[in-house]
Amino acid sequence: MTIDFTLTPQQRELQLSARDFAGKALADVGKTIRHLPTAEERFLATRPAYEDVVAQGWLRKVIPAPAGGEGNGMVDLALIAEEFYAVDANVSLTLFASLLGLLPVLNAGSPDQVQQTLRPFLSGTGAPLAAFCHSEPGGIANFDEPVPAEGTRTTAVLDGDQWVINGAKQWISSATGWDSTGADILTVVCRTDPNPQTRAAADHSLSVLLVPTPDHGFVSDENFETMGHRGHLTPRFHFENVRVPRENVLGEVGGGKALVEASFAGTAALVGIFGVGLMRSAFDFTLAFAKRERRAGRVPIIEHQAVGYALADAKIAIETARYLSWKACNALDHELPSALELAVQAKIYGSETAVKVITDLMRVVGIDSYNHNLPLAGLLQDAIVLPLFDGGNMGVRRRQLHSLLASPDYDSLDTVTT
Repeated sequence: MTIDFTLTPQQRELQLSARDFAGKALADVGKTIRHLPTAEERFLATRPAYEDVVAQGWLRKVIPAPAGGEGNGMVDLALIAEEFYAVDANVSLTLFASLLGLLPVLNAGSPDQVQQTLRPFLSGTGAPLAAFCHSEPGGIANFDEPVPAEGTRTTAVLDGDQWVINGAKQWISSATGWDSTGADILTVVCRTDPNPQTRAAADHSLSVLLVPTPDHGFVSDENFETMGHRGHLTPRFHFENVRVPRENVLGEVGGGKALVEASFAGTAALVGIFGVGLMRSAFDFTLAFAKRERRAGRVPIIEHQAVGYALADAKIAIETARYLSWKACNALDHELPSALELAVQAKIYGSETAVKVITDLMRVVGIDSYNHNLPLAGLLQDAIVLPLFDGGNMGVRRRQLHSLLASPDYDSLDTVTT
């Protein structure tokens, strides 16, 4: 058996290229949006940086090569995600949320659907956005529950050769687009079998529909004022009799549950990497601070044992989260049986560790870290959402890890041997 975390020459080049681009193109985003009063204004202010991401080919680099992009798997995505997130979480999340919006197309779309949908995302021009429309007002943790639970409440009913979509969604990254009329592509989780008598089989009642920017019936309700990711848009909106052709189902009618689970399994490990990027940025700042600042003492504070311990523990946590996430990404790339468990572990550990590590590093810096003139407060604000989104950690522990552990044939060594 060979255990090797060495990057290939191509991966190292990708990592350094992403680091160089992020340092040049994303470093000023936080300053640009900081004093803008509304969520919409801040999001619009990030558009030039996002256009630069697209123009420099980074959107193509996260789209898999078989679909016409330049992506070579989850490990490569992790390298890009860490470098981007360490500099700016806002544009980074917009980029990776668009990838999430495209995942149902990539996973289940027909060749024609893939080709037509991805064309603007591969062009290298403009600022195309895709959004995976899953979460709904009132919560969606039990999205696939049969009656008497509500589960997914957005419905799509066939009317001749068209699906008619009605329902509300929220917390959907970039879904309202740059002008509140809708993103370029919406992949919408709907209940296509709304009859309570036949809904018991949840595996057959949900579908994902491909919805280009609607001509009418897409209503933007509210842009949330979030604690972190201040330049990223997570709106509430609803569909009023939005119509799409019958053939816009992705995969099979009733195959939505599997598509939702596959999409979030593919991104869970990246959430762990988002946490690594934020921790790394906090660590680099705090280490430089500790080497420079005396805080009215005789020596720089790094000479004190408590500071050294805190920095050492933070670095250990960063390395641990990174390698767990890399292992999960590698398992996903190779479609190993352990991939889901590792991805969920990476998501939970990386996200929760980020909150703890950044908080501990703020204690090293002291009260000045609470001021937005230093980066740590903003990094903590961005980190706090990571245990909550893309499947909240309480829910994925229960629905995924708990289910795996409770399985009669579960082997705790599967994640070691595969």
